[in-house]
Amino acid sequence: MVDSITPLHAASLQGQAQCVQLLLAAGAQVDARNIDGSTPLCDACASGSIECVKLLLSHGAKVNPPLYTASPLHEACMSGSSECVRLLIDVGANLEAHDCHFGTPLHVACAREHLDCVKMLLNAGANVNAAKLHETALHHAAKVKNVDLIEMLIQFGGNIYARDNRGRKPSDYTWSSSASAKCLEHYEKTPLSLSQLCRLPNESYCHPKFCSFLEALQLQLAGEVAGTWWVLSTVDLCILWIPKEHLLCFRHWLSVLNWLRM
Repeated sequence: MVDSITPLHAASLQGQAQCVQLLLAAGAQVDARNIDGSTPLCDACASGSIECVKLLLSHGAKVNPPLYTASPLHEACMSGSSECVRLLIDVGANLEAHDCHFGTPLHVACAREHLDCVKMLLNAGANVNAAKLHETALHHAAKVKNVDLIEMLIQFGGNIYARDNRGRKPSDYTWSSSASAKCLEHYEKTPLSLSQLCRLPNESYCHPKFCSFLEALQLQLAGEVAGTWWVLSTVDLCILWIPKEHLLCFRHWLSVLNWLRM
């Protein structure tokens, strides 16, 4: 075998479901590794063959093999196969699997402009602000200048003020007169309200107690400009009882608030 590529790897990469079935029936190792550490499931996802993916999973292929490179979910996002992405999510694929070159599956889907895959990942709870060298999915969307993608990420809580390792915001990667630049400029001028943040599709932000607190805070800020320091003091105290999984949304809103006060 060259580079430890087994016949099962080759058949999976070519999307040859019948060959995959025959090889598995003959006892082929379902989680064999090639020289890069990839398994046949990674190759099947790269080919976008849902039939091969189903066959491998039914024979015990690991959906989250221990890898330092692209996971099966990364590969499915690269190929743009929404069917494969959905199946992998349903069987427990790690949404935050990190590749040193590509980042998370969400980074990959955004860089390749696969909107269906992006939406599936976000609806499943992928961290919209996960960073790769401080670069978020929104940076990728800005680089490819895809307005639909930019708006989707922002609606799911994408931080338009996040800076990468070069100190650049997503808007810094757009042309000044382009539609993507105007889109980001619009959201910078009119950031999401607390009520909108409470309704973000990510269910982890929708704890009733947390939403009630944010709505009360919004009313307090709207009605008492002079009470800023009192409100911030209250915020510091309230952080003690805000569940950890909700702090990302809360801190994102505070960063928006601080920017508005500058």
